[in-house]
Amino acid sequence: MVKEVQPDLADEMPVVDKGELLEGLPASVFFQAVEHSPVAISITDLHANILYSNRAFTKETGYESSEVRGRNESVLSNRNTPRLVYDALWGRLKQQKPWSGVLVNRRKDGKRYLAELMVAPVLDDENQPIHYLGMHRDVTELYSLEQRVQNQKAMIEKAVNAANVAMVLLDEEEQIVLDNLAYKTLATDMSPQEPSHVILRALRDELGDRFNAIRERGLGFNDHEIRLDIGKNRSPRWFSVDGSMIAIGDETADSFFAQPERHYLMLVINDVTELRRRQHAEQMNALKLLIAEEEALQSMREALNGALYQFQRPLNLMNAAVRMLEQRKGDEHALTEQVISALKEAITAGNEAHETLERAVPKEHPGVKSAINMNELLRNVLELCTADLLKHGVLVDWHPPLHMPALIGFESRLHSLFKQLVDNAIEAMAASKASRRELSIVARIESGEVVVTISDTGPGISEEHRTRVFEPFFSTKPHTNQGAAYGMGLTIVQEIVAEHLGTVYVDPQYSEGCRVCVHLPLNAERG
Repeated sequence: MVKEVQPDLADEMPVVDKGELLEGLPASVFFQAVEHSPVAISITDLHANILYSNRAFTKETGYESSEVRGRNESVLSNRNTPRLVYDALWGRLKQQKPWSGVLVNRRKDGKRYLAELMVAPVLDDENQPIHYLGMHRDVTELYSLEQRVQNQKAMIEKAVNAANVAMVLLDEEEQIVLDNLAYKTLATDMSPQEPSHVILRALRDELGDRFNAIRERGLGFNDHEIRLDIGKNRSPRWFSVDGSMIAIGDETADSFFAQPERHYLMLVINDVTELRRRQHAEQMNALKLLIAEEEALQSMREALNGALYQFQRPLNLMNAAVRMLEQRKGDEHALTEQVISALKEAITAGNEAHETLERAVPKEHPGVKSAINMNELLRNVLELCTADLLKHGVLVDWHPPLHMPALIGFESRLHSLFKQLVDNAIEAMAASKASRRELSIVARIESGEVVVTISDTGPGISEEHRTRVFEPFFSTKPHTNQGAAYGMGLTIVQEIVAEHLGTVYVDPQYSEGCRVCVHLPLNAERG
């Protein structure tokens, strides 16, 4: 057994080979360095019997050097460490390789602690092990802290994954750093589109420069609702989006003192589609009533305008007759005066009747302008026309864009506009007896305008009629036998488009039927 060298005798120790020491450095310095090291150090024989322990060992374990000298290192074992750990330790030492790991140790007073241990063989000049050097430190608090962080991380992940709302954390390059189960489900549903990219694009479209300002200033936003039409023939979905900016310190060694920050964007995406669908159903019922009322009023307006138009003709003829008689006064002066007087009375009565009819025509009440989603409006129109589309076997080709910015306009009037165009297209295809009946609707944004084209496979409109179709009471359809008014549909369309400072025309390049193009500015100031 090796005798313990006392600190006060260190200077009397034999001099070690100069090749093993720095020149001029006494061997006692090495002893003092080990003795006063803040790490618990012990030296054992090849059977793990302790030959030496330093002061930190005493402080860590509670055992004085004299109490453990000659005793096996197992005096510190708490018997909770699995046997496999010790097998691994001895396996490495037999290979003359160091081993490091964590053991459950027990102090002299019985208290347990976690010891981060490193054991290495001490080799002689012939490269054979003669002792084992052990160094360990108490890592109980560090382990407790790490475990607490892991537990909190696990609980947070569990809580986040259990949430019904999708959550995603994006870095400064808008790459996903963290997401929850609800977001993964949404990503699968929206594949191949990445939900975060689509939503950020929609937010930029709607918020404009404000979105960049929000990110640069580290601000957030709450309950910003967007609508997305996802995939082919898919129903629209509504999402309420919250955004929070999070500043996180850099985790690299270079940033230990500087602590630079990276900024992340947390998006909380709540799918409110079911709520909006219920609201939509209620709105559709109200819209159907409104459309029915407007159609009844429109029929009355058309009938009265037709009567006025027909009534104006005899009045014009009588006016012409009066002017002719006045010019031909001669020998029949007295008779002419009587005829002129009678005609003037007829004209006066006719004008009064004409004014009465004009006052009877119901006035237009477009309402108040509001923000309108064109995808939703066109879908509503198709829903209102579903019965007629099915009745006449019309195939609808409708691919709404993923996102459309809001259009400022009169919602009920725009419903009437596009319903009139769809109704006209259905009637044209039904009247043509064509076997191929297809209705195509395309909406897009172009130069600050919403452009909607409605194409059908009907007989089309001849070149000489393309501008006249928008005139009052002009129609390419055959007259009805019921005497009802007709020919005001496209006139009303042009009227509504003009209210929104837009344009409407028949596409002269389309040859497979008729295509009507409607251009509406996103924000018409006048109205």
